Amino acid sequence: MSIQTIADQIKPRVEESGFDRSVKFDTGSDGVIVIDGATISTTDAPADCTIKLSLDDLESLVAGELNPTMAFMQGKLKIEGDMSVAMALSQIL
Repeated sequence: MSIQTIADQIKPRVEESGFDRSVKFDTGSDGVIVIDGATISTTDAPADCTIKLSLDDLESLVAGELNPTMAFMQGKLKIEGDMSVAMALSQIL
Protein backbone atom coordinates (compact mmCIF):
# COMPACT_ATOMS: atom_id res chain seq x y z
CA MET A 1 0.00 0.00 0.00
CA SER A 2 1.33 3.46 -0.83
CA ILE A 3 1.77 6.33 1.60
CA GLN A 4 -0.92 8.27 -0.31
CA THR A 5 -3.41 5.39 0.04
CA ILE A 6 -2.84 5.30 3.81
CA ALA A 7 -3.24 9.09 4.00
CA ASP A 8 -6.53 8.81 2.12
CA GLN A 9 -7.73 6.11 4.56
CA ILE A 10 -7.09 8.16 7.69
CA LYS A 11 -8.31 11.49 6.29
CA PRO A 12 -12.03 11.01 7.14
CA ARG A 13 -11.18 9.85 10.68
CA VAL A 14 -9.02 12.90 11.34
CA GLU A 15 -11.48 15.36 9.76
CA GLU A 16 -14.33 14.10 11.97
CA SER A 17 -12.27 13.99 15.17
CA GLY A 18 -11.62 17.64 15.93
CA PHE A 19 -7.90 16.85 16.32
CA ASP A 20 -6.08 20.18 16.60
CA ARG A 21 -2.38 19.34 16.85
CA SER A 22 0.24 18.30 14.32
CA VAL A 23 1.78 14.86 13.89
CA LYS A 24 4.16 13.47 11.32
CA PHE A 25 4.35 9.78 10.42
CA ASP A 26 7.85 9.28 9.04
CA THR A 27 8.36 6.01 7.15
CA GLY A 28 11.85 6.91 5.95
CA SER A 29 12.36 6.49 2.22
CA ASP A 30 8.68 5.49 1.77
CA GLY A 31 7.55 9.03 2.64
CA VAL A 32 5.69 10.98 5.31
CA ILE A 33 2.14 11.75 6.31
CA VAL A 34 1.68 15.06 8.12
CA ILE A 35 -1.55 15.63 10.03
CA ASP A 36 -2.04 19.27 10.97
CA GLY A 37 -5.44 19.68 12.56
CA ALA A 38 -7.93 18.40 9.97
CA THR A 39 -5.42 18.75 7.11
CA ILE A 40 -3.47 15.73 5.84
CA SER A 41 -0.50 15.97 3.52
CA THR A 42 2.26 13.73 2.19
CA THR A 43 4.64 16.70 2.02
CA ASP A 44 7.23 16.92 4.79
CA ALA A 45 6.65 19.68 7.33
CA PRO A 46 7.47 20.37 10.99
CA ALA A 47 5.11 18.87 13.58
CA ASP A 48 4.50 18.80 17.34
CA CYS A 49 5.28 15.08 17.32
CA THR A 50 7.05 12.75 14.88
CA ILE A 51 6.30 9.04 14.84
CA LYS A 52 8.92 6.97 13.02
CA LEU A 53 7.92 3.51 11.80
CA SER A 54 7.98 1.30 8.73
CA LEU A 55 5.35 1.60 6.00
CA ASP A 56 4.15 -1.94 6.79
CA ASP A 57 3.74 -1.09 10.48
CA LEU A 58 1.90 2.14 9.62
CA GLU A 59 -0.47 0.16 7.40
CA SER A 60 -1.10 -2.33 10.25
CA LEU A 61 -1.59 0.50 12.74
CA VAL A 62 -4.21 2.23 10.57
CA ALA A 63 -5.96 -1.10 9.91
CA GLY A 64 -6.23 -1.69 13.67
CA GLU A 65 -4.00 -4.76 13.51
CA LEU A 66 -1.10 -3.19 15.45
CA ASN A 67 -1.56 -1.89 18.99
CA PRO A 68 0.30 1.46 19.22
CA THR A 69 1.39 0.90 22.83
CA MET A 70 2.75 -2.57 22.09
CA ALA A 71 4.47 -1.29 18.92
CA PHE A 72 6.18 1.42 20.99
CA MET A 73 7.26 -1.09 23.65
CA GLN A 74 8.62 -3.46 20.98
CA GLY A 75 10.55 -0.66 19.29
CA LYS A 76 8.49 -0.84 16.10
CA LEU A 77 7.71 2.85 16.39
CA LYS A 78 9.70 5.70 17.87
CA ILE A 79 8.20 8.97 19.08
CA GLU A 80 10.01 12.30 18.98
CA GLY A 81 8.51 15.46 20.45
CA ASP A 82 5.28 15.76 22.43
CA MET A 83 4.19 12.23 23.35
CA SER A 84 0.78 13.46 24.54
CA VAL A 85 -0.01 14.36 20.91
CA ALA A 86 0.74 10.80 19.83
CA MET A 87 -1.48 9.45 22.60
CA ALA A 88 -4.35 11.74 21.52
CA LEU A 89 -3.94 10.58 17.93
CA SER A 90 -4.06 6.92 18.96
CA GLN A 91 -7.65 7.50 20.10
CA ILE A 92 -8.54 8.56 16.54
CA LEU A 93 -6.78 5.78 14.66
